[in-house]
Amino acid sequence: MLQPEQIQTFADELYHALRHQQMLAPLTERAPDITIEDAYAISSALLQKRIEIDGEKVIGKKIGVTSKAVQNMLGVHQPDFGYLTDAMVVDESEPLSLTTRMIQPRAEGEIAFVLKHDLIGPGVTATDVLRATDFVVPCFEIVDSRVKDWKIKIQDTVADNASCGYFLLGSQAADPRKLDLSTVGMVVELNGQVISTGAGAAALGSSPVSCVVWLANTLGKFGVPLKAGEVILSGSLVPLQPVKAGDYMSVSIGGIGRTAVRFT
Repeated sequence: MLQPEQIQTFADELYHALRHQQMLAPLTERAPDITIEDAYAISSALLQKRIEIDGEKVIGKKIGVTSKAVQNMLGVHQPDFGYLTDAMVVDESEPLSLTTRMIQPRAEGEIAFVLKHDLIGPGVTATDVLRATDFVVPCFEIVDSRVKDWKIKIQDTVADNASCGYFLLGSQAADPRKLDLSTVGMVVELNGQVISTGAGAAALGSSPVSCVVWLANTLGKFGVPLKAGEVILSGSLVPLQPVKAGDYMSVSIGGIGRTAVRFT
């Protein structure tokens, strides 16, 4: 377990790396005794710096590492969470500059939930999640890691705000109460070619709803609610895709809609 000064030092390092597009050696190599609780404390301290120094505002949360495809790719075998801020939003019509804003980006297709009521765990159920959701939309999360070469363990990605980068929400929305989110299909294309397909059941082996249940109950242990109006990214249903300037990606989700992002 880390000392408070070690937690703050790692948060300072991650903030500097984020702002200057730099990579760090894995935290788990430099502090082998780091716990997941330590990592979430680092993540919170990093978030506080973004709020206090840059004026960013929390507008939601994200769930990461929910599908077997992503878990196997990263060698991380449990979900995690991070915070979304207003500085991470990419407009659907706006290209995303990788060279000026990111380090080692990868994109993933997801289903995003937009809440109309608070969700406060523990004890949140799938029914509670559906009742609290205003609508769902197709989403791209463009993840990034400040840890060199993505050599991460669960503590590294948690500390790094769940490897957050940017996210883009589609303009097409659907009522999740009228869908079976465990069976919806996802198709991701890169430069006009299908590169991956997935289904809602890839999310924690169940449904994206189960991911939001997990998040609400996990955050409830820390006394943190999911708030009305917040965006919740429920985790990828397909493998992460490295992207470069000039790439164009689209994601289509049955019964929900389509969105796309161009990288420059």
